[in-house]
Amino acid sequence: MKDADWEQLVAVVRGEALRPLPTGFIIDSPWLPRWAGQRIFDYFASEQRWLEANLLAHRTFPDTWLLPGFWAEYGMCTEPSAFGSVGVWEPDEFPFARPVFTTIEAADRLERPDVRRHGLLPFVIQRLAQQQAAIEREGHRIRFAVARGPLNVASFLLGTTEFLTALKTEPERTHRLLGTITDFLVDWIGYQRERFPSIDGVLVLDDLMGFISRKDFVAFGLPYLRRCFPDDVAVRFFHNDAPCKACAPHLAEAGVNLLNFGVQHTLAEMREWTSGAITLLGNLPPRDVLAEASPAAVAAGVRALLDGVPDHTRLIPSCGGGMPPGVPTANLRAFIDAVRDWSA
Repeated sequence: MKDADWEQLVAVVRGEALRPLPTGFIIDSPWLPRWAGQRIFDYFASEQRWLEANLLAHRTFPDTWLLPGFWAEYGMCTEPSAFGSVGVWEPDEFPFARPVFTTIEAADRLERPDVRRHGLLPFVIQRLAQQQAAIEREGHRIRFAVARGPLNVASFLLGTTEFLTALKTEPERTHRLLGTITDFLVDWIGYQRERFPSIDGVLVLDDLMGFISRKDFVAFGLPYLRRCFPDDVAVRFFHNDAPCKACAPHLAEAGVNLLNFGVQHTLAEMREWTSGAITLLGNLPPRDVLAEASPAAVAAGVRALLDGVPDHTRLIPSCGGGMPPGVPTANLRAFIDAVRDWSA
């Protein structure tokens, strides 16, 4: 993000009102490569293609916030790879990480990886370091440390069904597993901040937090998520586009001050459940409207969304979750223009 955009984002998170309302979208590999005319594997494999795609998005949509900005990611494979997960790659499909363990008992052997040396993590850092000068020549800075969350990583290492079963049947082992993963994530976030001092935000993505009850979130989600958000960063950004009702009342306690959520709940409901303390990034239906509807329908959806909440502080209109595959330029432009025209 550019300096002026970052300052505005921080102001919105503090509760200041901006007019017109800002817009923002999480963009990464499900949308960006194909929108830029690239194969997904080429986007991951080529630093130059990765940079070109990100620059094209920022130049095409200079009047919205593209978050986290120049995300050097390898799909869901980045963090699991440090624990030995095998990443499976296809020419133009999203990669996936194979489980490392088949039972929670086997996960007792888990060791904390070295974030400077293991898996794909050094490639993430190197990509950003090698392209940092080009990013900054465009007026942008690296603003966010990014990590998949503790439950998300655990589900990739063990398998989603196996992990959720273990959470109920082997709680002590599950806590040990989450403790090791969180120690690693704290190291990983800290290392990103060490290498890029311009970072003043942390983005944690963990849809598994929405798969569990409020009681289980308090026990197995809250303490580990809280450790991922340092108090001394300005923006503590959490993405969970699974149902958020169970965890929402506790997210401020976890340190979250910016939330991207899905379409299962309304903006008004999320405002109530978070007591108005967290800035909301959402929540037009991403696939059925933003990706597949006409520009006119997108604009109508935006107006209905904004009409549904009387208080527009701590609000960044977006879609419900990250940018989905297939969103065309015309639809994204219709969204941005509709918010501007409605709120000017």
